[in-house]
Amino acid sequence: MARPITAGVDGSPESRAAVHWAAREAALRGLPLRLAHAWLWQPLDVPIVQDREAQARSAESLVREAESEITRRYPELRVSAEVVPDTAVAALLDESERTSMLVLGSRGHGAIVGFIVGSYGQQVIAAAASPVVAVRAPSAEDQDREAIPEPREGDEVVVGQHGTPDDCDAVLGFAFETAAAHGVGVRAVRAWSLPTLYTYSPGSMRLADEAGGLEPFEKKALAEALKPWRERYPEVPVTEHVEIGSAGQVLLSATARALLLVVGRRARRSPIGTRIGSVAHAALHHAPCPVAVVPPG
Repeated sequence: MARPITAGVDGSPESRAAVHWAAREAALRGLPLRLAHAWLWQPLDVPIVQDREAQARSAESLVREAESEITRRYPELRVSAEVVPDTAVAALLDESERTSMLVLGSRGHGAIVGFIVGSYGQQVIAAAASPVVAVRAPSAEDQDREAIPEPREGDEVVVGQHGTPDDCDAVLGFAFETAAAHGVGVRAVRAWSLPTLYTYSPGSMRLADEAGGLEPFEKKALAEALKPWRERYPEVPVTEHVEIGSAGQVLLSATARALLLVVGRRARRSPIGTRIGSVAHAALHHAPCPVAVVPPG
């Protein structure tokens, strides 16, 4: 059975954008859509009226309204909606175990990545078993679109590639699958920098010398990583983009016509919480398009 695309629902404009983006993607891929809203009764130790049944009805109404709106726009789409009785992080991580991708609303720009699911958005991205796509609220013009927008000439899926071919297998696979669904090309970006003590291993430097220099070495590495995906998706045009500079800056500079930016995840713990890697962090903050963060394969 095909895994659905799952969107988190909370009633905000950003969440609504995520739901509609997920619906369009599900329609393109022929997948079902699942709408999930996390709600758990947690009485507060304050002297206010707390009506559990009223809050439960409100939570149920939220997902049913989203379900109704999507069903009206996409009558052929298989849609299900559920209030999940759990905390947001736990609910979303559980959803990620049984979905093809998890789609969340995002406020984007700012000193802190502010996902609509709350300050725990980065926790979800760092630990999710499936790719997580962050979607911002659209412009007023885009909000009125009723159908799946046709790709414009030159639109593409931009994906970051680094390391060996195996390092980005899941990332490249997600990018090519998305590009094929939309009928657009892939721009594969590999950034490189001048060598330092930590940038290249002695083995890498030897291979670079054999390739004729660092830039030819990087181009060869990208071509090798892309080869199996070109063979699997021969209908997808591919642009190879190798540029010297910071990986985050190089990627962002390549997103002028991006329908989606796809990056990998390097989650690790730190004293200030879970971190997802500098490239994913920069993409989530500053990319002008939806961003997919893909866990290691």
